[in-house]
Amino acid sequence: MKNVRDLFAIDGRVAVITGGAGLLGFQHASAIAAAGGIPVLIDISEQHAKAAAEKLAEEYGVASSYVIADITSHDAVAAACEEVLRRHGRADILINNAANNPKLENTTETNFSRFEHFPIAQWEADIAVGLTGALLCSQRFGTFMAEAGRGVILNIASDLAVIAPDQRLYRQEGTPEHLQPVKPVTYSIVKSALVGLTRYLATYWADKGVRVNAISPGGVHNGQPDEFVSRLSKLIPMQRMASLSEYQGSVLFLCSDASSYMTGTNLIVDGGRTVW
Repeated sequence: MKNVRDLFAIDGRVAVITGGAGLLGFQHASAIAAAGGIPVLIDISEQHAKAAAEKLAEEYGVASSYVIADITSHDAVAAACEEVLRRHGRADILINNAANNPKLENTTETNFSRFEHFPIAQWEADIAVGLTGALLCSQRFGTFMAEAGRGVILNIASDLAVIAPDQRLYRQEGTPEHLQPVKPVTYSIVKSALVGLTRYLATYWADKGVRVNAISPGGVHNGQPDEFVSRLSKLIPMQRMASLSEYQGSVLFLCSDASSYMTGTNLIVDGGRTVW
């Protein structure tokens, strides 16, 4: 029987994190690095990815690195997978984290975020990054894991994969009704679909030693307007948003042997919001 602390150790395991230079992507990578893993950040921005990988290496003393790739492209994902395997010879963990999250500040003659006017180009872009990207990365890295007989895929969903957006959170006093901002439809669609992809892959590769789970985090406090934070906090039993690092424990749990008998699960970490 393993020591309980050893269950969470992932020494030497290579973890590929899409959108790894982003706000939460870096936090996921930090959790991996702190537990002895080797984070490889896949991102479309070389400037941000390079800076994030260097910061991880300096802070945790791990051989963190980055690969620049557009995960909406089949060829780019294939090349990224080949590069990771060339460097490390293995890929043990895939965290599908990349997603579009359009800002809601566009209030012109018609607010783009409202369902009636939501642009098909924005729909296609959001689906491509958040869902097609997860599919392509899972195909490549997941197939390698299945052939190796071991691996973990973690899909980053959202509390909005479980509940509908409360559009009252985004209302602006004095703004005409047809211009009121709302959470775009694509965010809910992508995050809900990721949970479906999780269940599909969990059963598809169950006999290959590949575990596939999802995490549905709630809102993260990151400089949002005080009014928004106050409104959202009232919907959460713990009466606050999450801090940036509060999902690291859940991510590490699902990526490590501590969750060795879990697959197909959507772990909700939202301060209790979806309970109400």
